Amino acid sequence: MDPLSSLLSGIRAEGSVVTHAVLRSPWTIRFADRAPLVMVTVLRGGGTLVLADGSATRLIAGDTAIVQACEPFHLADTRAALDRPHMGYELSCFVPHGFGPADLACATPELVETATGAPEETSLVVGAYRASGRRHERLLRALPPVMVVSDDPEVCAWLEQSAADAVRLSAGSQALMDRLLDWALVCTLRTWLAAQEHCAPAWYRGMADAVVGPALEAIHNDPFRRWTVADLAAEASVSRALFARRFSEVMGETPLAYLTEWRMAEAEELLADPNRSVAQVATTVGYADAFGFSAAFKRLRGQSPSEFRSTVRAPALAGT
Repeated sequence: MDPLSSLLSGIRAEGSVVTHAVLRSPWTIRFADRAPLVMVTVLRGGGTLVLADGSATRLIAGDTAIVQACEPFHLADTRAALDRPHMGYELSCFVPHGFGPADLACATPELVETATGAPEETSLVVGAYRASGRRHERLLRALPPVMVVSDDPEVCAWLEQSAADAVRLSAGSQALMDRLLDWALVCTLRTWLAAQEHCAPAWYRGMADAVVGPALEAIHNDPFRRWTVADLAAEASVSRALFARRFSEVMGETPLAYLTEWRMAEAEELLADPNRSVAQVATTVGYADAFGFSAAFKRLRGQSPSEFRSTVRAPALAGT
């Protein structure tokens, strides 16, 4: 286990969609899923990604964009298409048959031919990702609203063929597509994070460090063990002093501060389960008693475990 794997453990694709659209300009596709992450891979054609705040990002064939989609967003042939009459489509991964015309009053789309006589085609693979719990929030804080990774056309061709094969097989086709998109999300995030180099989050950079990496792996493999700095130094096969100094240099915090923060993130997941008492959560995350855990939780989160639990349950009850 490593930090990225831990942060992604609660994120899964659901209802992945393959779209092949032959459209006449101007056109737009509205992405309606309000998901933590939506991934859009452009297989052919391209367009301009426009967020709810108006910011725009141009995508071409071979580009994969990962969008924090708390609000609906658009892909348009040009940014100006949103401001004049156009053929509009809506796409949602979370509803059956979730791709179709969004405004039937618009003119019927027509083929538009390129200089070679072939119609322009926009072809996409889209995955929307639901999240369970709150663990993924630390990952989202490390990402921009839109991140784009450009890939070799051969990789996109492989993805398109794999998606087409998945769709043709009736048994398990949706599950196969969703797992394919889970794989693609991890690969895209790893590529983007690696390209950030020294600007990547500390939890990512630390895994590549000879001293810090083994300790991070140990923490994430067994986050509830009562680790000491000496224990973690032993995992890295260095002295306690060298380990503590190097960890602080790379991670920007002490080993025990990192461990405590990660335990609190895990505690948030456990507190969302009403069948667990605060004392049970405290013991699970490595505290000897509920008092010590509650004090640490309130110091780092600004509210007691019981107060946090009530705030987590309130939205869920409101939706019932």
